[in-house]
Amino acid sequence: MYDIIVIGAGPAGLTAALYICRANKKVLVLEKGTFGGQITYSPHLENIPGFPHLSGNEYAEKLLEQVVAQGADIEYGEALSVKENGNTKTVLTDRGEYTALAVIVATGARHRTLQVPNEEKFIGNGISFCAVCDGAFYRDKVVGVVGGGNTALQEAVLLADTAKQVYVFQLLDHLTGEQKLKDRIQTLGNVSVKTNVTVTSILGDRVLEGIRYRHTKTGEEDTISLDGLFIAIGFIPQNEPFENILELDRDGYAEAGENCAAKTPGVFVAGDCRTKIIRQVTTAAADGTVAALNACNYVDTVSAFSKK
Repeated sequence: MYDIIVIGAGPAGLTAALYICRANKKVLVLEKGTFGGQITYSPHLENIPGFPHLSGNEYAEKLLEQVVAQGADIEYGEALSVKENGNTKTVLTDRGEYTALAVIVATGARHRTLQVPNEEKFIGNGISFCAVCDGAFYRDKVVGVVGGGNTALQEAVLLADTAKQVYVFQLLDHLTGEQKLKDRIQTLGNVSVKTNVTVTSILGDRVLEGIRYRHTKTGEEDTISLDGLFIAIGFIPQNEPFENILELDRDGYAEAGENCAAKTPGVFVAGDCRTKIIRQVTTAAADGTVAALNACNYVDTVSAFSKK
């Protein structure tokens, strides 16, 4: 039996595992996909404290190596559900069952994608989901932003500071972001908004060259040359298998405060799957720290009570 099981091996989950190991607790990290999570899609990172430049893969590898060296157990496997058994929790996976006193859910939130031809091919290599992370690499170039909400408009405003031209592609006939953001967009001479359009495919062979999009009212299609494309059409939190132990908001994010404690005693939430305003690699790591320390305190309390 483990002291703590961490579900998810992104920056939040791996940071949690690091702190758990440092507290001399036995920890298992479960990951169904890629160690490092969404960060591995970014070829260039310049917002990691202490590292002027590295790739998402390099960051994930360094963090994973550090956690393994500290003694964490790492397993591939998809967590299907979590059952309460008194003071213990059993995590059911596609490869077996694991038991612990506490569980940290750090499953993250994946970006909604366009589901069009060539999209997957260029994610991390021409297609990005974060202007803060990757916008600087498109200085004096032409980029597109897909979406019309607050996130998309914020991306466009940020990109406009350095890009030669920014195109915003919105499915609806109007932008849905806050009025201040819409007003700001109108003042930017290098931002052009195209409404009533939907992206139908990504163009390019070895590098992204542009997109094809359809006018929803007429059905006509056009193409446009782009150096990069930023997709900002929302997130999908990965919390559904754990609805019995988490309280989810209407968008599927786990309700948890700054202490990262979920509604179920002994269950904690860290990273992008938690209700929060800012989602960056540094805030995910911070959540991992908080969740780990509180989970360790919970384990100590339960263990002390059991010995009485």
